[in-house]
Amino acid sequence: MKTEQEYKSVNITLDGLTLKGNLAIPKNAIGMVIFSHGSGSSRLSPRNNYVAGVLQEKGLATLLFDLLTEKEDGVYENRFNIDLITMRLIDVTQWVQHQKEVKGLSIGYFGASTGAASALRAAAFYGNDIMAVVSRGGRPDLALQDLYKVTAPTLLIVGGRDNVVIELNEKAYQKLQCERKLEIIPKATHLFEEPGKLEEVARISANWFAAHLQPEKKAKDV
Repeated sequence: MKTEQEYKSVNITLDGLTLKGNLAIPKNAIGMVIFSHGSGSSRLSPRNNYVAGVLQEKGLATLLFDLLTEKEDGVYENRFNIDLITMRLIDVTQWVQHQKEVKGLSIGYFGASTGAASALRAAAFYGNDIMAVVSRGGRPDLALQDLYKVTAPTLLIVGGRDNVVIELNEKAYQKLQCERKLEIIPKATHLFEEPGKLEEVARISANWFAAHLQPEKKAKDV
C-alpha cells in the first residue's frame, strides 16, 4: 500500500487546550476531509493515513488530528465519550473554516469506528455546511437520535464478515433521511486487514467525496 504523503504539522488551539494535527493540501484542492478516528487511535493511525493519501491523490485536502489531549487520552473512558469527541470535532471544524489555506472548500467527514458516530452527530449539528460523510467500520448506531438531522450524503462501509457491525449499520441506514448508501466489502473483517480490502475502502471513499465535495456541486446547492 502507498502511504507516502506530504503534510504539515499544525497545532489546533481551542479554549484552553491544543490538539496536534496533520494537514495536507493538494494543489487545486476540490474539497476538505476531516478525519474522526476510533477509540484509542490518533492522527498517526496507519489506516486513516493510508486513506488520506488516496484522497489527496484525488485532489482532496485532509486533516487528521488528535481528538483528545495526552492527558485526556490517559482517562480510558474519554475514548468512548461520544459527546466529548463530537464537541471536539465541531470545534475543530470551526477552526478549519477559519484557515485561509482551505477557506471556501466544501467540507466532509471520514469517521472510523466510534469516530463515525461523532462525524454523524457533528454533521447533524452543521447541517448543509457538511457536504459528505463516510463511515469505515463505524458505529453510526451510537448517533441514532441525531441521524434524521443529517443532510450530508452518507456512505456506510462495512466488512462482509463484520456481522454485528453490519446489523448496527443497517439499523442506522434506516434512520438516515439524506442521500445514503451502505457498502459491504465482501470477505473483509472489521479492520479491513485482508489483502486489497483497505485499498477498496479508500477508493470508494475517494470517489464518494470527489462526487459530493467538488466546487460545482457546492455552487449548484447554494
